[in-house]
Amino acid sequence: MTPADNDQAAIRRAIEAWTRGLHDKDVQGTTAVLADDFMRYSLAPPLRSTGPNPVGLQAWFDTWSGPIGYDLAALDIAAAGDVAFAHGLAHLTGTKTDGAVTDLWFRYTLGLRRRRGAWKIVHAHESVPFLMDGSFKAAIDLKP
Repeated sequence: MTPADNDQAAIRRAIEAWTRGLHDKDVQGTTAVLADDFMRYSLAPPLRSTGPNPVGLQAWFDTWSGPIGYDLAALDIAAAGDVAFAHGLAHLTGTKTDGAVTDLWFRYTLGLRRRRGAWKIVHAHESVPFLMDGSFKAAIDLKP
């Protein structure tokens, strides 16, 4: 296995640990792969947030009645040196505590850096397209 292959595998493991933490609603597992200077551009307000924010994450987890389906499809990873980017489509599914069922596809980009030998997520960007008909409504019914 080449060093590049090792990096790809380690990056994939870090991303899988993060998505597993989201699925299991495990704050510690989710935040363990986030860098202290993590920057997030989320689907939810505000426009950006910084740091791992375990309190906010737990509050979001508490809005789900069971496990959260969080799968990354068509994940593409590019790495060079101590920097990597991963992008693809995320599929968020599950049932909220109010009974609402979520089944949403959106775009996802992660930026990672190798810190003290471990790959950490330093940047996350989620987005959905919006309708260009003047309504500016989010196009949340799209499927790949």
